[in-house]
Amino acid sequence: MKVIAGLGNPGAEYAATPHNLGFMAVDALADRLRATPWKPERRFKGLVAKAAHGGETLWLLKPQTYMNASGESVAPLLRYYNGRPERDLLVLSDDCDLPPGRLRVRPSGGAGGHNGLRSIIAALGTETFARVRLGAGRVPGERRALVDYVLHRYSDEELEAARTLAAEAAEAALCWAGHGVAEAQNRFNAARTAP
Repeated sequence: MKVIAGLGNPGAEYAATPHNLGFMAVDALADRLRATPWKPERRFKGLVAKAAHGGETLWLLKPQTYMNASGESVAPLLRYYNGRPERDLLVLSDDCDLPPGRLRVRPSGGAGGHNGLRSIIAALGTETFARVRLGAGRVPGERRALVDYVLHRYSDEELEAARTLAAEAAEAALCWAGHGVAEAQNRFNAARTAP
């Protein structure tokens, strides 16, 4: 059993924004694996889908708590299935310190200023869980506040690039599930840029 959580904010107004790259990635994974339809689960405060990969059950999760309370969704699901964060949890999230089109797989680490990761770390009581961080970048030369940037709607061109990155993150998640975090790091942490 593995839990793969994609972070984002619920609602159509947030759907095509950099802060929802985690939702895009877990949606791409659900499509790739032909997972069960997303189903609301009140006890986990999120949308849950189930898939199989390499003989392993994968629980896919999109917290519906809004980003800053993601831990209220992730921790109960992991505990319900007796999962261990260091072995059974992967979190997919945006990262403004990575350029658009780049991925970074990590076995653990701090929140790096990301409120969703901060909430999960607090809820689990540990920083030791794998994560795939998807490059959201920043607008060079602009003084726009970071919150405004991560919540701006993508242009058509940006959205196409984001979907390409989300599909790559889904492949990194499958690598993690089947071969572990070290292999996923080796394969996906090379310098890449969006076309």
